[in-house]
Order: sequence, then C-alpha cells, then structure tokens
Amino acid sequence: MLKIYRPIPAGSLRLLVFDLDGTLIDSGADLCASVNAMLRNFGRPELPQDVISTFIGDGAARLVSRSLGEPDDPAFLDSALTYFLDYYREHKLDQTYVYPGVFAALDSLRLERSMAVLTNKPIYPSLAICEALGLSPYFFRIYGGNSFPTKKPDPEGLLALMKEAGVTAQETLMVGDSDVDMLTARNAGVWSIGCSYGLSPHTLETVPPDCLVDSPADWPLALAGEGDRLVCS
Repeated sequence: MLKIYRPIPAGSLRLLVFDLDGTLIDSGADLCASVNAMLRNFGRPELPQDVISTFIGDGAARLVSRSLGEPDDPAFLDSALTYFLDYYREHKLDQTYVYPGVFAALDSLRLERSMAVLTNKPIYPSLAICEALGLSPYFFRIYGGNSFPTKKPDPEGLLALMKEAGVTAQETLMVGDSDVDMLTARNAGVWSIGCSYGLSPHTLETVPPDCLVDSPADWPLALAGEGDRLVCS
C-alpha cells in the first residue's frame, strides 16, 4: 500500500539517496547474530532480534551501547565495539539479502537521475555488502557512518552528496526506514519516502515521511504520483 502525505514533484528530482539497512537490504539477522556474539563474549544474556532491531539506525557504536544497556565505561564500550565489528566483518553476508523488488525499482528510477547510498553503517562493510550483493553499480557514491565527522540525522553527508551531484534540496529525495532518515531529510530540506517493511518502521510514526511505502516496488509508484493520499492531522 502506498500512502502519500505530501505529493512529491517527481519530475524535478535529480538525486535519490537511499539508506542501506532496512531499506535496500535486510541485514537484521546478521546484525542480531553479531550483537549476540558480542554479548556472549562479555558474559551478557542474548537478546531477541525484535529487540536488537529497535537499536539499529544510529551507527555501530550506538547499537552496541544500547544492546549492553548503555554502560558508562568508555574502555569497555570500545572493547565491545571492536569485538562486534570484527565479528560482523566476518559474518556480514551470512544471511543478509537484497529486499525483493529493489533491483527492478532501481532500474526504473535511475533513468535521468543520480543515485547514492547514505548509511550510518561503517563504510567498509557497507561497500563490501553493496559490491557482493550487486548494488554498487547503481550508485555514484556510497557513504558510511564514518565517512564524515557526523552521522545521520546530521545532514552533512546528504548535503555533500547534493553538492557532488550539483542539485538543490528541491531536486533531492531521501529513502529510508527510520526516523533517523526522515530527520536527515528534514534537516537538509529534501523530500522523503519512508519504508514500512524495514528494520525500524515503528519510528516513522514520530517523524512522518512525505510518502510511506510497504515495498520497494512502491518507490516508482510514489514518484509517479499514484496511491492513496492521506491527510495528516
């Protein structure tokens, strides 16, 4: 189902920027396994995936800290983050896959538009995953959570992509599954599509997108002006 809260001027869009986890790929199982491996290593009880999923979106350091209950020992957190990243580096593609419909949607959308990825996941696993899963050729740039001094929802990365593509805010669209992505779009003054199928769709209630979709197949429909329009109160 496609819900349009604010019509997006598809004809003027020249840059589409996508989140990675929960938007292009379902990485929940591998992130969960890596978090639980870290928890086991430090003698902590494992957590279910539906709980860990609520911690995803603000980068690896925040994911680890939240999973550990927000400890205040910086040295311990550094050790836990290092263990998590080392484990995830080896297991990032065990169960991760591209969501059904993504490739067809990207093929449809890239005509006369530039596309990029902006994720809070560290850059090296982001690049490796996109390359292994066949996503890299679609994007002129892939930026990760450590590509800039700041992470989403700070608009720094999005503004950098806009500058590189030579586009304005009115010509840019952000696609993501969380409030972090929607806040990034707002902070940069660009259009937004929220994905209800992702890892953090519950957060979209607090920061509504311009359009809400249930599948990647809905992305081209949203930009074609189709779907049921809802009035936000």
